[in-house]
Amino acid sequence: MESDRALIGALIFILLIVGANIMMYGIVRGAAKGGKSNWMEALRKSLGNTRENASSKSMEELRQKMEDLEGKNKKE
Repeated sequence: MESDRALIGALIFILLIVGANIMMYGIVRGAAKGGKSNWMEALRKSLGNTRENASSKSMEELRQKMEDLEGKNKKE
């Protein structure tokens, strides 16, 4: 009796999770397939630019540090 209740509770929980995922998938797919999907493209571009800017800034700092170290070695 007790295991039956646990099984039913687990089944209901799984069905709720699957149902919520299906609803979210439908909402996102509808928004993306709609005529106004510019917001997704703008979001993708902004995230890509942020990542590129951060990596180029990091590389520039590393390049500057290497030049400073090479300059100190040449002076010695």
